[in-house]
Amino acid sequence: MAGKQPFEFTALDGLKLRGYLSFPPGQQGGRNLPMVVFVHGGPYGISDDWDYESDVQAMATRGYMVLQVNFRGSGGRGRDFIHAGWLQWGGKMQDDVTDATHWAVAQGFANPQRICIFGASYGGYAALEGAVKEPDLYQCAIGYAGVYDLKLMFKRGDIPQSKSGKNYLKQVLGEDMNLLDQHSPVNQLDALKAKVMLIVGGDDTRVPQAHSLELRKALRKRQMDPVWLFKPHEGHGFRGEANNVELYTQLMQFLNANIGPGMLTASG
Repeated sequence: MAGKQPFEFTALDGLKLRGYLSFPPGQQGGRNLPMVVFVHGGPYGISDDWDYESDVQAMATRGYMVLQVNFRGSGGRGRDFIHAGWLQWGGKMQDDVTDATHWAVAQGFANPQRICIFGASYGGYAALEGAVKEPDLYQCAIGYAGVYDLKLMFKRGDIPQSKSGKNYLKQVLGEDMNLLDQHSPVNQLDALKAKVMLIVGGDDTRVPQAHSLELRKALRKRQMDPVWLFKPHEGHGFRGEANNVELYTQLMQFLNANIGPGMLTASG
């Protein structure tokens, strides 16, 4: 399996951030590696930890270094750190991911021409938002059950169905609909250069498929048809074994096509 190594760096605004690098087996401390920036979901109160993650191992054991950063809003560092992420979708939470990516390049670990960004749920949002906000940083973006239209969060899915859910959205996203439009990947595609893969469950009640369908429609208008993996009976994350085999198979094919083959050892 791949080893997971903690790191710490200082974001551009001076905040200390922590995360993990998972190097391919035999490439510990390697240089100029193809890298996948893997952004956790939640986003609030959730954190990447030093533990086993199937997605990380799947990519790292195929030769891709995986970077995970606990951006502001993540758990494990107290209430103030979580609150620092409120109202920062597309803002400082996104900048933390960008800064971590630049850090890995500056350290010599990552090849700047071979970087993909990937995430599920909020991480899917961050993957596409990263690709449109930093079009020259990422060669590809993978959104898995992602949020791509922030205003749609107030209308669709299980969160806005309760008063507490609506209040939560107002608290963490804000109520400035113009700003939410500006920070929605679906409205920023003119800047996009990265190739896109979308992974979607038809029974997703947390982030309904409308987000992905809307994004695919907008991409197709620009002749940027994404790789589309849709399973009608899966929810907010695939559970079926056969569907996960297909997901990982297509994921590796997509990475290979867009940032090249992974750096494996002679015996790997």
